[in-house]
Amino acid sequence: MINFLVEYIWLVPLYGLLGAVFSLPWCFGFIRKTGPRPAAYINIFMTLLSFIHDGVVFSHIWQQPTQSIVFPWFSIADLDLSLAIEISPVSVGALQLVAGISLLAQVFALGYMEKDWAIARFFGLMGFFEAALGGIALSDSLLLSYGLLELLTLSTYLLVGFWYAQPLVVTAARDAFLTKRVGDILLLMGIVALSSDGAGLTFSQLQNWAQTSPLPPFTITLIGLALIAGPIGKCAQFPLNLWLDEGMEGPNPASIMRNSIVVSAGAYVLIKLEPVFNLSPVVTDTLIIIGAITAIGGSLIALAQIDLKRTLSHSTSAYLGLVFIAVGLGHVNIAFLILFTHGVAKALLFMSAGSIILTTSGQNITELGGIWSKMPCTTLAYMTGSAGIIALLPLGMLTTFSSWFNGNLKVTWWLLIILLIVNLVNAVNFTRVFRLVFLGKSQPKTKRAPEVPWQMAIPMVSLTIITLLAPFLTLNYSLSSTTFSSMIVTYSLPLIMVSGLIGCLIGAFIPLRRGWNRPIQKSLRVIQDLLAYDFYLDKIYEVTVVAFISNLAQFTTWCDRYVIDGVVNLVSLVTVFSGNTLKYNTSGQSQFYILTIIIGVSLLMWSILSGQWQNIINFWSFF
Repeated sequence: MINFLVEYIWLVPLYGLLGAVFSLPWCFGFIRKTGPRPAAYINIFMTLLSFIHDGVVFSHIWQQPTQSIVFPWFSIADLDLSLAIEISPVSVGALQLVAGISLLAQVFALGYMEKDWAIARFFGLMGFFEAALGGIALSDSLLLSYGLLELLTLSTYLLVGFWYAQPLVVTAARDAFLTKRVGDILLLMGIVALSSDGAGLTFSQLQNWAQTSPLPPFTITLIGLALIAGPIGKCAQFPLNLWLDEGMEGPNPASIMRNSIVVSAGAYVLIKLEPVFNLSPVVTDTLIIIGAITAIGGSLIALAQIDLKRTLSHSTSAYLGLVFIAVGLGHVNIAFLILFTHGVAKALLFMSAGSIILTTSGQNITELGGIWSKMPCTTLAYMTGSAGIIALLPLGMLTTFSSWFNGNLKVTWWLLIILLIVNLVNAVNFTRVFRLVFLGKSQPKTKRAPEVPWQMAIPMVSLTIITLLAPFLTLNYSLSSTTFSSMIVTYSLPLIMVSGLIGCLIGAFIPLRRGWNRPIQKSLRVIQDLLAYDFYLDKIYEVTVVAFISNLAQFTTWCDRYVIDGVVNLVSLVTVFSGNTLKYNTSGQSQFYILTIIIGVSLLMWSILSGQWQNIINFWSFF
C-alpha cells in the first residue's frame, strides 16, 4: 500500500484541483438550496487527503535516495519534452508544508469568510492555488515548473481581485498580474536558451551539465540573468516588489498563503537553478545585490506603514531577500531553512492579523489598541510569530542564523551587517505594531473585541505550536563540526541576538503618533513619506517605464494611422482614379480599343527593354 502511495505521489497536487472542480456547481449557482458551505467542506476534505497522503509518503522515504518519475509528453526529431516528478525528502517535505499551511488557512477561512456570499468561489480558487503550489514542490522539470508558475500567477490575480466590485482591488490584481508577467517572460527566454544549449529540461540534470558547460561566459551570464527574473517577480524582490504590497487587498486567508508559501515557490525554483548561477560571477553578484537591497529596503519601508497587513508584507520581501543572498553565496541549505522558518512564522502572523481585522472591521493600526486582554489567543499568536522571525528568542530564525554562522560555511562581515540591520529593523517594526495594536488604551473600534471563533482559533493555536517546535526541526544543521574559525563565527550569534533586543527596546520606547499627527521637523516628514510611499518606486515607474511604453504606443499608433494606412489609402485612390478614367474609354468603337491595346503593349515593351520592369515589380511587391 505504501509503495502504491509513493508511486502515485503525483496525485497529491490534483486533490486540490479536484476540490476546485467539485466547487463549480456552487460557484455558478447551480446548487442553491444547500448554500455555498459544502464547497468549502469539499476543498478542506481534499486538502486533508493530500496532507495525509503526503505525510505517509514523507515518513516512508525519509533518508532514502531520490526517485524520479517521467511522463513523456511530446517527442519529435531531437526535441523531447517530458514532465518529470522528483520524489525526495526535500520535495515531499515542501509538499507537506504546502498541504499543511493550506489546510490550516482553509479552516481559518471558514470563520473569516463565513458571511461572504462568494465563499464557494473563494475555496475553489484556494484549491486551484494549492494545486499549482503542490505541483511546483514535486516538479523536476523546467517546463512543468514554468507552466505551474503561470497557473500560480493566474490564481494570484483571481484571489487578489476576489472582491472585484472595488476599484482599488481591480487595480491591485492587475498590477500583481502584469508585474509577475515581466519576470515570467524573461524566465521563459532563459529556459528556452538553456534547453537549446543541451542543458536538458530537468533540474536534476543541471548539476552535471554545469560541470561541463560549453557556453561562453557572456552567454551564460545572459541566461542566468533571464532565469532569475522570474523568481524576482514571484518573490517580490526589487524592482518588482510592489505587487505584494498591493496584493494585500485580497482576503486575509489568501494572504496567509501568499506571504508564506506562494512567494517561497519562486524561491524554491531559484534554489533548484543554483548550479546555473554559479557559472557566472555576474549572476551571483546580482542575486546578492538584489537580495541586499530588498532585505534592507523592505525592512525600512515596513516601519512607515499603518495598514496592518502591509506592515507584515514588506518584511516578507525582506526575508526573501536573505534567501537571494544565500543562493548567490551558494548556501542552498540555509536558503531552505529561511524559507521554512519564515513561512511558518509569517503564516501565524497573518492569522493573527486576520483575527484582528475580522473582530475590529479595520486594519489601520493607528485606530487600534488595548486588544491583548480581550484577545489573548491572537496576542500570543502575534508574539510567537514575531519571535519566530526575529532572532531574539531560541526560535526558528535564530537556529537558522546559527546554522549560517556555525563555521561550516564561509561568511563575511558584510553578510553579518546585513543580517544585523534586517533583524534590528524588523524587531522595531514588530514591536511598534504590537504597541499600537495590543497595548495602550482601547480605541472606539476595539472596545468590543471578542476572541475569534473556533474555526479561526484552532488553526492559530496549531500554528503557534508548530512555530515553537520549528527550532527542533532545524537544530541538526547547527550542531555540525566547525570548519571555518574566525571572529565572525565567534561573535555573530551574540551580535544577532543583541540586535534583536536593541530593536525591541527601540520599538518599545520610541514615541508613537496617530495617523493625524505627523512630525514637525521637515527632515522627519521627508523620511516618513519616502518610506511610506515605497521610495516612490511607483512614481519612478510612471516617469520611466510607463512613460516610455505610453510614448512608444502613441508613436506606433501614429505610424499605423498616417504611414501604413496612408500608403494603403494612396494605392486605393490611384486605383479608383484610374478606374474612373478608363470608364470614359468604353465608347464601343473597336478602333479605340485597338489603339488602347497598342499603347499598353508599347509601354510594356519599353519598360522591359529599358530595364524599368524590375523596378516596377519591386515597387508593387513592397505593398
